[in-house]
Amino acid sequence: MSEILFDHDAVKHALDAISDRIPGEEIYLVGIQRGGAKVADAIQLRLEQWGSSVCRGNLDISFYRDDLDTIGPNPEVRPSELPFDISGRDIWLIDDVLYTGRTIRAAMDELFDYGRPASIRLAVLVDRGGRQLPIQPDVAGLEHVAPANCSVDLISGETWAIEQRRVK
Repeated sequence: MSEILFDHDAVKHALDAISDRIPGEEIYLVGIQRGGAKVADAIQLRLEQWGSSVCRGNLDISFYRDDLDTIGPNPEVRPSELPFDISGRDIWLIDDVLYTGRTIRAAMDELFDYGRPASIRLAVLVDRGGRQLPIQPDVAGLEHVAPANCSVDLISGETWAIEQRRVK
């Protein structure tokens, strides 16, 4: 059973608000595969329309996860792509939903394998609370406190929405 938490208009407004809070003429965005990469694409489009130059990369954190041994024998792995040197840069790490903080920790571990950024800022489409690690977003488009037995997911395609569904 699922329920739509935020419809297309709410998500669009949140993406506009996030983009508005990412300053600079040259911006370095790194999306976390899968949902974060889609959000980063949407933010990149907005920033470029507003006159900023955007350098884009994507991370697949599969091998950096602390639960790799529990997700099954054949995780879907995509290549990470960072077509620029991150050393000394202010990096905006982008994800769709922030929950425990473990995905962000894994992404930061992977980023440091590529270099030493000047800073890492975090922008998320939805902050759902429930942290297990002391990680907070610099920018969150939407907030929704979800029960631990529910997942909060981005639905993307022709229209975007955020849904919550009970997990078994």
